[in-house]
Amino acid sequence: MLDDFFVRAMIAGIGIACFAGPVGCFIVWRRLAYFGETIAHSSLLGVAMAVILDFNLVIGIFASASIIVTLLFFLDRRGGLPTDTILGLLAHGGLATGLVVLTFVPGMRLNIQSLLFGDILAVSQFDLVQVWLGGIVALVILLWLWRPLLVSTLSTDLATVESLRPNRAKFLFGILVAAIIAVAIKIVGILLIVALLVIPAATARRFANTPEIMAAGATVVGVGSVVAGLFASLQFDTPSGPSIVVCAILIFAISRVVALCVKLIRSHLG
Repeated sequence: MLDDFFVRAMIAGIGIACFAGPVGCFIVWRRLAYFGETIAHSSLLGVAMAVILDFNLVIGIFASASIIVTLLFFLDRRGGLPTDTILGLLAHGGLATGLVVLTFVPGMRLNIQSLLFGDILAVSQFDLVQVWLGGIVALVILLWLWRPLLVSTLSTDLATVESLRPNRAKFLFGILVAAIIAVAIKIVGILLIVALLVIPAATARRFANTPEIMAAGATVVGVGSVVAGLFASLQFDTPSGPSIVVCAILIFAISRVVALCVKLIRSHLG
């Protein structure tokens, strides 16, 4: 029999994978991996805010991440600095500021390592509610934004002509990524959360011929990575968050080898 903490970890991890898969597809399509890293890294500032003001960590992380998204959107539209420069400033500025602020908090009981790399085995029942409730809301919003995001990914001009308001969709998608990161940080941590968004989507991309199939495939790969990673963590006594990411990378590598073999066989037979 599996312990309760392991079952909770499994349920939480599967929930994150289900919600991160479709969102990760747009991150891959729109080449926003560094954007996700920026939100994740700067979210440590939200942790500091939550500790100082004594409120829920998820709310603090989401609030700070939303502020970063808004600031990024505003600076990007004004121009003046390249987007990657703005992302670098916000990512490392937020991470460094959060770490510095946390050192001034007297009697702080937070484990910085668990924030950076996750502590899925410490997931509580309340955390499960936050993960699944937040994830379901995020999926509903993503379904509403699906067509505007998809069309604007292909062509911003086309989305504008069709009155799909691509700038609004882009901003709301940023807020959506902030929400996913806020509820998922406890699972894989600040430094690894984007891996759970990007790697399953990159794996599914090779075998999908429609956006919907790719989103479903990314979800399946994400769930498989979580299950394999947690059992590997239990078996070999390794950190759970990094174990999940390593399993995702292995699945990605295997998928590339399989795709290459299939391509060689087809070219040989053809």
